[in-house]
Amino acid sequence: MTSFADITTIGVGGTIVRFIEPTTRVGLIEAVEDADSQNLPLIVIGGGSNMLVSDEPFAGVVVRDARRLITVPDEAAPVEGGDRTVHVNAEAGTNWDDFVAFTVELGLEGVEGLSGIPGTVGASVVQNIGAYGQEVSTSVESVEVWDRETKTTRDLTPSELDFGYRSSALKASMYAAPGQPAANFFPTPRYVVLSVTFALTHSPEGTVNFGQLAKALGVETGARMATKTIREAVLRVRAAKGMLEDPTRYTLAAMAGTKRENNILADLRRLADANEAVGIVPDESGLPSPDWDRHSCGSFFMNPILEPEQAAKLPADAPRFDAVLPNGKPGVKTSAAWLIDHAGCPKGYAVAPDAKASLSTRHTLALTNRGEATAADIETLAEQVQAAVKHAFGVCLIPEPVCVGVLGGRHSS
Repeated sequence: MTSFADITTIGVGGTIVRFIEPTTRVGLIEAVEDADSQNLPLIVIGGGSNMLVSDEPFAGVVVRDARRLITVPDEAAPVEGGDRTVHVNAEAGTNWDDFVAFTVELGLEGVEGLSGIPGTVGASVVQNIGAYGQEVSTSVESVEVWDRETKTTRDLTPSELDFGYRSSALKASMYAAPGQPAANFFPTPRYVVLSVTFALTHSPEGTVNFGQLAKALGVETGARMATKTIREAVLRVRAAKGMLEDPTRYTLAAMAGTKRENNILADLRRLADANEAVGIVPDESGLPSPDWDRHSCGSFFMNPILEPEQAAKLPADAPRFDAVLPNGKPGVKTSAAWLIDHAGCPKGYAVAPDAKASLSTRHTLALTNRGEATAADIETLAEQVQAAVKHAFGVCLIPEPVCVGVLGGRHSS
């Protein structure tokens, strides 16, 4: 029986009573409709990179879209009149990094900075993923969804999607307030993504929009470079921080076929090279040894956006960035990683010396499974970190992953 430990990047979670992988658009809609008509708990899962589920058996339906087609409705070359826009459509089940690799190989600019983010195309717009100066929202033309409330398909525009920092109208439909599940449509949004159409730019070069990335490339912020070069640099920087998934997960039967083979092999080579650089040899299977810092949900807590008065109470050296509060008023965004570190939870922090869960040894924002951890272990660590930050700074950290049966999350009824 498939479990969430098999299909999530953090590798924890209970067994799944009913696991479905539709291979057609109609099949996906029918699977969702069938669960909803029976009032069963429903999880539509992507790559499992942004989800923490309890150790209890999930007595509902888990749907994973097995459609992974990428198409280019336009000619992938400049058209007359100088318009260099190229539209690319991807089915929701497409592995996100497969999509990025495809667009870079095609000579398109727009998502190269989002290389290496685990997950799927469908999940990318729910979360509005972002990194190294790019967010997926800036490239989205439209999102085709199944509306579970009206039982119709819709094409949502960027304005209807209401993208924000790690948020969208899709994600918002699951929550009554930040971190508080809504009575309906949790842990799956009201709108189930069917496909996404992106508007990218025909260009072999992209802009280096992030200081850390510019430093890694040895250029000034704002420099133009080959998108392939930017992609490889992003992958190196993410690997150095333990923010790439463990590619050996694709050898598991439950993950078979979810990512393109050539990209898995490239990821395995990168992991092997990284291990070799620090003297770690392959295990007896011939696969690269596990890098436990990669067994996580990525960034576990969102960077808090504070009222100016609350931000003023932080230490003078706390990071501060202009931001917009949910009510539309000016706010101040600070770094969750900085708060965690300065609250007494440094890299590698664990609740006990023999704990099977700890903060990453490379990045305080990642909670990691060090091998055989349970969801309860991750939950205990998360609560300890939240309590430390609350005590030190009066700031409540909100988990970024969808939490089901843990940290206040619950199944829909």
